Amino acid sequence: QVQLVESGGGLVQPGGSLRLSCAVSGSGFSINAMGWYRQAPGKPRELVAARTSGGSINYADSVKGRFTISRDNAKNTVYLQMNSLKPEDTAVYYCEITMSTRAIYWGQGTQVTVSS
Repeated sequence: QVQLVESGGGLVQPGGSLRLSCAVSGSGFSINAMGWYRQAPGKPRELVAARTSGGSINYADSVKGRFTISRDNAKNTVYLQMNSLKPEDTAVYYCEITMSTRAIYWGQGTQVTVSS
């Protein structure tokens, strides 16, 4: 049973930083592609950052230069480093992982609130 456990969300002041983690367990397979999405109240879920199986990385225009997606293969964990946070970054953040089996899994979501 594959599980994705997200952590690292919380309340931060504008201009602050957070690092979200998404740990994959229960799989003997490797991470193929990964992405972070977010959903603010009343808005559709949107892609924030993604890394394809070929290594290409894409960011939403709204987070370019502030967010960084990365992975630790040894820990089977995916990260989203978020710097210079703005109130409009407030949302529930979800990780999406595509395993080498092509199965897709979602994390449970973690709340990020940017407020003074």
